[in-house]
Amino acid sequence: MAGILRQLRLSQFRCFDSLDLAPGPFRTFVVGRNAQGKTSILEAACILLRLQSPRTSTLAEAVKFGCSACAIDGRFGDTHLAFHWQDGTRRIALDSKPQTRPDDYLNTARVAWFANSDLDLVRGGGSARRRYLDFLGIQSVPGYRSALRAFERALRSRNALLRDNRPRKEIEAFDHPLAENGDALTSFRAGLCRILAPLANSACGEISGSSDTVALSHQPGASSPLLEALAASQEQEIRLRQTIVGPHRDDVTLLVNNAPAASFASEGQQRSLAIALKLAQARHLESVLGVPPILLLDDVFGELDADRRNRLLEALPRGAQAIITTTFLDWTGPGPDDVVLALADGRLSSAS
Repeated sequence: MAGILRQLRLSQFRCFDSLDLAPGPFRTFVVGRNAQGKTSILEAACILLRLQSPRTSTLAEAVKFGCSACAIDGRFGDTHLAFHWQDGTRRIALDSKPQTRPDDYLNTARVAWFANSDLDLVRGGGSARRRYLDFLGIQSVPGYRSALRAFERALRSRNALLRDNRPRKEIEAFDHPLAENGDALTSFRAGLCRILAPLANSACGEISGSSDTVALSHQPGASSPLLEALAASQEQEIRLRQTIVGPHRDDVTLLVNNAPAASFASEGQQRSLAIALKLAQARHLESVLGVPPILLLDDVFGELDADRRNRLLEALPRGAQAIITTTFLDWTGPGPDDVVLALADGRLSSAS
């Protein structure tokens, strides 16, 4: 069972007092009406394995209303993982040993997350596309997480000084750490885009069944090495009181048939592209790790026609463990190795 999420337990998490899930080694379908907590189950799995929610940047929102803390624990292969959140403080443990740093914990498992909100990757602002690259980069590129966290710390401090109109020497004290980590982050993101472009193009064709071509490219938030860009933008950032160049302004250009996807692609093309971007993520993780990541698919089938739903299932990495939520399952026939569970009134039961 190495590389498989074998058990997931929630306590005081979102709408659940408690819940136990034992996913199958391949596909597990969680079927239920809206507002039953299907998304919360997948969110809990993502938090347990990656220590971050794909739904919110504030984990306090995951605590059940009226409670002061939440807990998630589970087994990934033979490894026991535990997560606890209370009053803004996170505690984690690996095989019952408390971890003060997350490095070893995060090396346990990799995840690819799919959701209806992925359409924001195509239609939304640059922040959604930066999060997409960061979620992948942290899992696949050595040094990515440390560069991102160091850049974010330097950016917060520098912006605070700019807002307070502090002396230039105080602001410049953060220029070098910002530039060093910012340049590394820009390079990491550009490299990921080069890798993802052909993967996304191939995946989009598989899902849509069409000959549409997809292209993506990295658009850096600084037109020159960051230290030079900071010097060139001094007057403007003093006027605006914020750092105006750097990876926090990065974006990804998405094209369908050589035209901007957000403006010229049909809704069907946009949805296919959004799913293809996530499939590209999963396939890259598989190529890096040698095994597919855990796939968490949150009700992505409702807006797709039956052909695209089944093409998506066929396009998922072979042999991957996938936990899939859906409101109905009459569009596909579960295979002999699939597990189908019904979720209602806070409880899971076998639907077979």
